[in-house]
Amino acid sequence: MSRDDEVHETTPVANGGVNGHHEANGTNGAHEEKETNGVNGVHEANGANGFSSQHETNAKGKRKKIVVVGLGMVGIAFIEKLMKLDEKRREYNIVVIGEEPHFAYNRVGLTSFFQHRKIEDLYLNPKEWYSGLPEGSLNYHLNTMVTEIHTDDKYVVTSKGDLVSYDILVLATGSDAVLPRHTPGYDAKGVFVYRTIDDLEKLINFAATVKGSVGAVVGGGLLGLEAAKAMMDLEEFGKVKLIERNRWVLSRQLDADAGTLVVEQVRHLGLDVLLSKRVGRINVDDGNHVQGVTFEDGETMDCRCICFAIGIKARDDLARKAGIKCADRGGGIVINPDLSTSVPGVYAIGECASWESQTFGLIAPGIEMADVLAFNLTQAKVHSPRKFKRPDLSTKLKLLGVEVASFGDFFADRDGPKDLPARRSKETTTDGANRVKDGLPAPPHVKALSYRDPFQAVYKKYLFTPDGKYLLGGMMIGDTRDYVKLVPMVKNHKALEVPPSQFILGAGGSGEDNPDDLDDDTQICSCHNVTKGDVTKAVKDGTCKSIGDVKSCTKAGTGCGGCMPLVQTIFNKEMKAMGAEVLNHLCPHFAYSRADLFNIISVKKIKTFPEIMQEAGKDPESLGCEVCKPTLGSILATLFNQHVMDKPLHGLQDTNDKFLANIQRNGTFSVIPRVTGGEITPDKLIIIGQVAKKYNLYCKITGGQRIDMFGAKKQDLLDIWTELINGGMESGYAYAKSLRTVKSCVGTTWCRFGIGDSVGMAIRLEERYKSIRAPHKIKGGVSGCVRECAEAQNKDFGLIATEKGFNVFVGGNGGANPRHSELLAKDVPPDDVIPILDRYLMFYMRTADKLQRTARWIENLSGGIKYLREVVLEDKLGICAELEKQMEELIGTYQCEWTQAVKNPERRKAFQQFCNTDETVDPVEIIEERGQQRPTYWASESAKEDFRGTKWSTLTWQPMIEASHFNDDSPTGSSANVKRGDTQLAIFKIKGQYYATQQMCPHKRAFVLSDGLIGDDIKNNKLWVSCPFHKRNFELKGENAGRCSNDESVNIATFPVEERDDGWVYLKLPPVEELDAVLGTDRWRVKKEESTDPFKKLDRRLKGLKGRKLEGQSHMNGGKAETPRVIKVGGEDGGMDW
Repeated sequence: MSRDDEVHETTPVANGGVNGHHEANGTNGAHEEKETNGVNGVHEANGANGFSSQHETNAKGKRKKIVVVGLGMVGIAFIEKLMKLDEKRREYNIVVIGEEPHFAYNRVGLTSFFQHRKIEDLYLNPKEWYSGLPEGSLNYHLNTMVTEIHTDDKYVVTSKGDLVSYDILVLATGSDAVLPRHTPGYDAKGVFVYRTIDDLEKLINFAATVKGSVGAVVGGGLLGLEAAKAMMDLEEFGKVKLIERNRWVLSRQLDADAGTLVVEQVRHLGLDVLLSKRVGRINVDDGNHVQGVTFEDGETMDCRCICFAIGIKARDDLARKAGIKCADRGGGIVINPDLSTSVPGVYAIGECASWESQTFGLIAPGIEMADVLAFNLTQAKVHSPRKFKRPDLSTKLKLLGVEVASFGDFFADRDGPKDLPARRSKETTTDGANRVKDGLPAPPHVKALSYRDPFQAVYKKYLFTPDGKYLLGGMMIGDTRDYVKLVPMVKNHKALEVPPSQFILGAGGSGEDNPDDLDDDTQICSCHNVTKGDVTKAVKDGTCKSIGDVKSCTKAGTGCGGCMPLVQTIFNKEMKAMGAEVLNHLCPHFAYSRADLFNIISVKKIKTFPEIMQEAGKDPESLGCEVCKPTLGSILATLFNQHVMDKPLHGLQDTNDKFLANIQRNGTFSVIPRVTGGEITPDKLIIIGQVAKKYNLYCKITGGQRIDMFGAKKQDLLDIWTELINGGMESGYAYAKSLRTVKSCVGTTWCRFGIGDSVGMAIRLEERYKSIRAPHKIKGGVSGCVRECAEAQNKDFGLIATEKGFNVFVGGNGGANPRHSELLAKDVPPDDVIPILDRYLMFYMRTADKLQRTARWIENLSGGIKYLREVVLEDKLGICAELEKQMEELIGTYQCEWTQAVKNPERRKAFQQFCNTDETVDPVEIIEERGQQRPTYWASESAKEDFRGTKWSTLTWQPMIEASHFNDDSPTGSSANVKRGDTQLAIFKIKGQYYATQQMCPHKRAFVLSDGLIGDDIKNNKLWVSCPFHKRNFELKGENAGRCSNDESVNIATFPVEERDDGWVYLKLPPVEELDAVLGTDRWRVKKEESTDPFKKLDRRLKGLKGRKLEGQSHMNGGKAETPRVIKVGGEDGGMDW
């Protein structure tokens, strides 16, 4: 066959395959070999011997072909990892060439073959796995040896004469068992090695011919003990003897004490162990059959079968012949930290690879190599390439029934420590140098703590740094239960929290402290200075039987509401302690929790508030309240993501969502464009600066790495956002209970320490999850290394780059009750981050309580983080596919709410300060500070006048606003803020009835009541408006109209109101001068002199100190910055075209 016929990718496949080898053209990517030519058949699907077919290209171009030489444990591990990481991109097709006639099998478990004799039971993947792969993704040759590599032309030649081209070549040729060819008689009949299925089958067949004789194993290492057990399990030999040249077995893993204990144990189990013995020659008869051995000391031993297990030798002959650099001493293909060889495009992994002049006979380093290479070939575009580093040679096995383990630097006391913790290494070096300088012996680098129990056959030796603060390694015989716990402590260089002796004797104590325990004098509500004791006392004495009672009685939760999850938890705990039933109902209008309502709405596809009330509410005609409306609005947004300003949904929104901006304490709003991942261009910075300057907005960098502009008037929001959108920006959703930001450090983009592209990952995550609404706000973070500059471990979800991918943390938050996040998944490849977060976030959005952050949610999950791992990672509930699908559907509905708002005439109508005039009023005095304007501090006192009881001189009907302003179709009511004279008034239309009050909430003298949510209690004939600032609820009808139901210290004035035939809404009001004297904006505008300056004393101390910038001062020349050049935005004439 010509080379041109085999190497060129476009060569068509000849009927019947190439060179007579069978070829299948089915639909699967790989198939079981069809032995049309016996065991020498070569099978490939959809292409000759791995050549390209029509399936090898994708939308981005031709797929690369990876040829893997070797179908052993490391080879198949690489293939599995590569296919998993390449599942989404499909950049590669794989061809694997295996020398044995079997699929990849578990070589570590060879001993079990003597019991079941079924090779299929050892397969790492069943035959069906190979045939069930995506079409073209994996083709294979079995029973085929690669004989040549042509690195210049990138193809290999097989023992059958076939040529297989490659783009990337991965050598996983493994190793051969060492046979002592210098020993006379090594080639006698009855001499075996213990390496492959073929070796075992030969040993089994031969043992039956020498039944009852002595069988010998040479080599007392891991493989030797396995071989000895296998020969004992055959039950063909009358006696099995183990020959070891050292004074104890397992000399590469154990010290003399531990190894001697193992010898005692295996002898007790019937294995005859000969120590300090070297085989000098193998005695044979005339037919070259084994008769026994003669040791170097002259002694002899009769036996009829010998199995050598004295080591392995890397199979590097193929690479040497191709000119690939191999190690002269010890052998092996020389690899770089990225597993590349001396030839570009050729890599080596597993036992055939030599790293820093070492080859490794354990499986774990080979699997790590496979992991690193698969990662680099698929993930390095969005993550810094990984490097293969000093492998962990920890081992835990059960040999001949004896539990044996060694971990970490288990010979650090004999050979010196290889990898001290950084701080200890420096301290030890300095201390040693000082002692030598003083003429004293250098201190030991390691201290050992040993324990031996001859009665239980238990031995433990742990090695520590001299100060006992770090565990370096150790070994265990008999009791290895702590192995899993100790290995990560060594690998992570974790400082010990208990004395070293506790690792041997066991830790004392009565159990872990409860992190949620709070003293009774702990403040839980800063708005009203409510302590935990205040809440527990109110519950215990019977004063409060519901969470609503707690809010009314203690005022906890009636301020900003941030303490409510904690208040709810304390209430639930106390009620349970009293044996009372705790109902997790959303509010008095529903006998369901938020999670229950989420499921009801989801299953029944309900999309409006009236339908929800009809289906799940206690009273179908109810208006709901300030608790259930935003919650239901959030659920509807999570499920269907309709624009929150649309009529069916607008009345459900709290003020922030109602106006797509965070309301501030002077009634203005903040504007926060999205700055994805904290990355922003100079052009967009200029746009923000120009907008802020034009509308006189106060600017501040947020903790989430974006720019907040404060002081935007409601009536200016449309113009502000029009300019920002025209400049290429979009809503940051800072007003919503949704994803806020994904904070990032610069990672590998710039940082010399970064190992992951944290900016790239943060941008991808923020772009994916932006706009999704949840029970509470969600914050993310991505750090490019363990230095954790992005503070990812105090976020709702956080990623920290590792050499293998990212560690994923969840359930962290700051706030009033900070919580460190917990590790959900470790070393997650970048491609797998999204599915994990999809599942986690959607599970949270489905099941969390109202206004519950992820931290409290995880704490309240039965089973906590362990249960969450089972659900999200192990699919315990069988819903992972559904969670991913639901998230995919949700993100597919993304819309920039501000872009839609500025384009929609109906939505634009909401953005005006007064509905009956274009006049504007500042309700709080503005002060200059550090070159910017801000509202003065809150007044120290509420307005406690009896507005409700005001005696007006006369009242006359005055037309205030056209009735067409109000929405008759709104099931949740509509409202308007109107101005008469200097007084602001609020008018509400609810189910055809009008109500009118003052606009000012007396609590903080904020002119905001018309933006509040309406609530009702039909059973008790109550109707109220809830102030959007601090949820003071003011009744609107009946004899108690104007009363505040949850703060008796304040109340409001109410006025008669009616709609007349002329199409106008009339209010019955006193004369303008009298109205202004009681309720005028100028009278109640918060002024600077009413508040206390908290920095007065401090500023006196700092005044005059060099370089200190205080109020009104600037570092710029003359106290003012140079006026920047005006740059027009939005593509205006003469400006930049954005």
